Amino acid sequence: MKLCRCLIVLFAAVVGSVISKAAPSPATVDALWALDPLPDVQLGSGNAVDSVLEPELRARGIEAAPPADRLTFLRRVSFDLIGLPPTIEEQEAFVSDTSADAYEKVIDRLLSSEQHGVRYARRWLDVLRYADVDDRMPAASSIHLWRDWMIRALNRNLPYDAFVRTQISGYESSKREEVSATGFRRRLSPRPDSQFALGFLARGASTRSNDDHALAISAAETVSSAFLGMTLHCAKCHDHMYDPILQKDYYSMKALFDPLVVREVPLATAEQIIEYGDALRVANAKRDALEQEFTALAKPYFERLFDERVAMLPAEIQAVIRKPEALRTAEEVKIADDYFPIVRIDSGPIGDAMPPEIRRRYEDLRRQRDAIRLPESLPSFLTVEEDSQRLQQVSYVLGTGEPDRPDKGQPVEPGFLFQPAGTLFREGRRETFVDWLTAPDNALFARVAVNRVWQWHFGKGLHATANDFGSLTGTPKLRAVLDRLAADFVTNGFDMKWLHKTIVMSQAYQRVSIPKPEQLSADPNNDFYGRFPLQRLEAEAIHDSIVMLAGRLDLELYGPSFGSSRELPATVRRAAYMKRGFHPQRQELPAFLDTFDAQDGRDSCPRREETVTAPQALWLMNNTMVNQAAEAFGKRLNQLGQDDLSQRIRVGYRLALGREPGENEMALALDYMKPHPDDSAKLAWMLFNLDEFIYIR
Repeated sequence: MKLCRCLIVLFAAVVGSVISKAAPSPATVDALWALDPLPDVQLGSGNAVDSVLEPELRARGIEAAPPADRLTFLRRVSFDLIGLPPTIEEQEAFVSDTSADAYEKVIDRLLSSEQHGVRYARRWLDVLRYADVDDRMPAASSIHLWRDWMIRALNRNLPYDAFVRTQISGYESSKREEVSATGFRRRLSPRPDSQFALGFLARGASTRSNDDHALAISAAETVSSAFLGMTLHCAKCHDHMYDPILQKDYYSMKALFDPLVVREVPLATAEQIIEYGDALRVANAKRDALEQEFTALAKPYFERLFDERVAMLPAEIQAVIRKPEALRTAEEVKIADDYFPIVRIDSGPIGDAMPPEIRRRYEDLRRQRDAIRLPESLPSFLTVEEDSQRLQQVSYVLGTGEPDRPDKGQPVEPGFLFQPAGTLFREGRRETFVDWLTAPDNALFARVAVNRVWQWHFGKGLHATANDFGSLTGTPKLRAVLDRLAADFVTNGFDMKWLHKTIVMSQAYQRVSIPKPEQLSADPNNDFYGRFPLQRLEAEAIHDSIVMLAGRLDLELYGPSFGSSRELPATVRRAAYMKRGFHPQRQELPAFLDTFDAQDGRDSCPRREETVTAPQALWLMNNTMVNQAAEAFGKRLNQLGQDDLSQRIRVGYRLALGREPGENEMALALDYMKPHPDDSAKLAWMLFNLDEFIYIR
C-alpha cells in the first residue's frame, strides 16, 4: 500500500511538472471580465431585456420574428414557470382577456402559484447536488427537508442574496448581532426553519465526524461553481492552468468549512418522545425475554461449534480469540476483528447441530423474536455546526489528496477567491465570506445568477457555461444584456420573481420559434434571440404532463420523496418529489428520469444535456405507466367530448398540446381513429407520442 501511494505521488509530480511546462500562464484577476463592475443604469419604463437586445438586432440586420399566438405563449410560459400545462379553462380565459395587462396577469398568476417553487427548486437542486440516496451520505434520511425549505423560500420570494446566505451560514440576514441601548452586544439567533437550508452543506458529508474532509471539499467546490461560476476543483492538485486560482486558494476556501461537523436536530414533540420511549421499553422487554430463552437454548451448541472453529487456528491466534476483549491490546483487537468472519457462528449452523425437537423450539423462538418490531425512529434532521476544537485546528494543503496526509509545510488560513485585501474574519469564517459573496457590489455573484435564470428560460445562457466564467470560456456576445439585467437585479433587491417576470415579459421571450430562411441566414445559431429557441421538456415536466392528463396528479407540497413505480397509482405526486440518487450496487435514479436525461445528484449539473435516443420513443410508446395513463386520459376525453369524435380530438389537442388541431391534423386524426372510433385511449396514446407533446415552441 505504501509503495502504491509513493508511485501515485511520484506520477502526480511528474505529470504536474509536464503540465506546468506545457501550459500557458494563467490569466490575471484583471483579465476576468466577469469581475468588472456592473454598469450604472437608470431604471426606465421599458423592458430591461428589450432595451438592450433590440438595438443589437437592428445593428446586425437581423429581422426579429413576430410574437407567438396567445395559446402558444400560454403553454410556453406555463411549463416554464410552474412545469405544468395550462387547462382549457386557463386557455379560454387568456384568449378572451382583451385588457392591456393580460400577459402580465397570467405571469403574475403563475409566479404566485405554489407550484412555481416546486418547478424552480428542482432546477436549483440540480445545481446544488441534491440526492435522496447516497450510500455515503448520513443526511439522506431527512434531506428532503432541505428541498422543502427551498420550495418555501422560492414561493415566498426570498431574495437571492438571502437564499444563498441562508444555505451557507444559516442566517437569512447579514445582521447577526444587535446592540442594546446600554451597549450590550447580543448575538441574534437564526430563524428556526433556516436549519433546513443547511442541508446544502450537510449533503456533502460522508461521515458524521467529517474526518475525511468530504463536507468541506464538497462545500468549497459546489459554492464556487454554483454561486461564483468558477471551477475551483481544477486547483485541487495543482495551480489552475488558466484561471488565477492557486492550489493554496483551493485549500484556503476549504478551510472556511473545515470546522463543520454534522449535527442531529430532533424534530419530535415532547409527547412523541414520551410515547416513543414507552413503546421502545415495551418492545425491548418482550425481545429481551425471548432473547434470554433463545440464547440459553443455543448456548451449548454455539460453544461447541465455536470451539471447533477456533481449534483450527494457530495457537497464538487462539490465545487472542479466547482472551476477553477488555484485556486485548490494540494489536490484538485488530487480530480478533480480522478473524471474526472465520469464527463467526450464524443461526443456521447452530440449528443444524440441534436435535429435531430442540430445533423446532429454537426456530419458533427466533420467529417470535424477529416478529417484534421496534417503534419508528423519531423524526430528526441532520444540519451542520462549527466544532470548537476543529475551529482551533490548522488547515493544510493536501498535496496527495488524502486527508490523513496533510502537507505540514503548507499551512493555509481561511480565505476565498478574489478576497479583498485586509479581510478580517471577526464575524466568523462562513459569515465573512458570504457577506462578501452576496454584497451588491459583487458583480460576479449577480452575473452568475442572472445567466443561470436566463438559461432556464431560453435553454442556453447569455454566457455559454453557467458554472464557469473563467478565462477559457470567453466573453458573451450579449454581455450588454447580461450586465443590464444583473445591474437591475441588484437594484431590485435580488428579487428572483422580478427577474423571471422581466425575462418572460420581454419581446425576445414572446416570439415564435419557427424561423424564416433569412433569419437562419443572418443568425443561424440564434445567438441574438431573434426567435424563441425550440426546447424539449425536462423529464419531470414530461412525467407530470402525462399524469396530469390522466387525471391522477397530486399537487400536494412537501414531504419525503417517493419511489417510482411501473404501474400508474390512483394518485401520483410531481416528479420533483421522486426519489433519486446513486449507489455502487444498484440503480437509484428512476428509469424514466434516466431515460430523459435527469441527473442523479452526484455532481453539480449546470445544464442537462438533451439526447434524442430510441429508448425515449420506446418508453412513450410501450411503457406500462404511459399506456395506463393513456387509458385514463381516454376516459376523460370520452367524458369531455361525449359521442362526438371530432370534439374529443379537439379537446385532446387543447389539453395535450395547448392548441386546436389544424384541418390536416383533424383529417389525419379522424383517419387514425376510423378502425376504433370509440377507443379514445388510442387517441390519447397518439397525442403522448407526438413530438410536440414533449417540446416547447
